[in-house]
Amino acid sequence: MDYKEILFTLEDGLAVITLNRANRKNALTSRMRSEITHAVRMASAEARAVVLTGAGDAFCSGQDLSDASSAGDLDLERTLRDEYLPMVEAIYNCPVPVMAAVNGAAAGAGASLALAADVVIASESAFFMQAFSKIGLMPDAGGTWFLPRQVGMAKAMGAALFADRISAQQASDWGMIWEAVPDAEFDAHWRARAAYLAQGPSKAFAATKSALRESTGRSLMEQLSEEAHLQGECGKTRDFLEGVTAFMEKRPAKFEGR
Repeated sequence: MDYKEILFTLEDGLAVITLNRANRKNALTSRMRSEITHAVRMASAEARAVVLTGAGDAFCSGQDLSDASSAGDLDLERTLRDEYLPMVEAIYNCPVPVMAAVNGAAAGAGASLALAADVVIASESAFFMQAFSKIGLMPDAGGTWFLPRQVGMAKAMGAALFADRISAQQASDWGMIWEAVPDAEFDAHWRARAAYLAQGPSKAFAATKSALRESTGRSLMEQLSEEAHLQGECGKTRDFLEGVTAFMEKRPAKFEGR
């Protein structure tokens, strides 16, 4: 695919997908959603970690409401089923770790896009906003699924109904994201975190994602059984052998991702 609204780089096992409509606060168009979906799927097969970030001073301001001639022309159900669902599914089910490096505003579907990632790191000046109620809509693109699981029902309901700005630090305190980082350190910090993921034990990371996500609804005994199965698979990898060898030799491990 010839990308027009995102930038895509792949180097040293790390794929970086940059939403590239800075003049529109990286608002999501039909084309951008298609490009993100394509890029994440491609990265799933070629990279060992993926980063989503935004160009300019925003991460993503949500749906571009000018992507139709009028509000009445927007078929929201079709758009969500045919365009948002594949995009969120590609991110959520990506077999390698996905990080959202939130460099600025993440509003509406842009907030949901960030929360679909495995790990969210935000600059301290960034904020999250479930802005939907301000235009007579409800949270979508997975927002009603991610939020209550990350912050609990009370905070999720308040965020959705009041559409307040949630600062990066507040989001970190609530457990919505992993961490908020001073703006001056943000770029170097998320790149170092991303490099760690891209150079890590990929099979173990995939097993970790699976075990944590599937734990909801399982009994402790069921989860212990699943852990045993997945750990058995991890124990057969080259990375496990390298990790033990490196530990014994008192040196950093050099994982291959297999």
